Amino acid sequence: MERVIIADDSATARMVIRRCLEIAGVTDAEFLEAANGLEALELLEWGPPDLLITDLTMPVMGGLDLLKRLKQDEEFSDVPVLVISSAKNAANEQEMLGLGAFAVLPKPVNPAMLADALKPLLPDKGGAAW
Repeated sequence: MERVIIADDSATARMVIRRCLEIAGVTDAEFLEAANGLEALELLEWGPPDLLITDLTMPVMGGLDLLKRLKQDEEFSDVPVLVISSAKNAANEQEMLGLGAFAVLPKPVNPAMLADALKPLLPDKGGAAW
């Protein structure tokens, strides 16, 4: 079973992302939710997830700091990270990609957009991670 962490300060956004994942074919996953980056780090105590999806802007700890912390820790440096953000900032997007995020998607996310970004990770879509 895959483990997916969804970090977003909006419960509605977390629900929408989870539903989009299910529509995209991630149906047999354990979904763990966090309202900020610090909560997401606490969920990592259970071990590395197969995928982490994070919002860029959250209280307490945002997605940028979360990504930096993940990539500094050898145990979590290979975790695929997808960033979803309502901030239309090319510099932020480049920084996230430079830190190791495999994709940065705009909010609101839709199932087709998410499915396309996840193709490299889904075995039945030609990817190798799951």
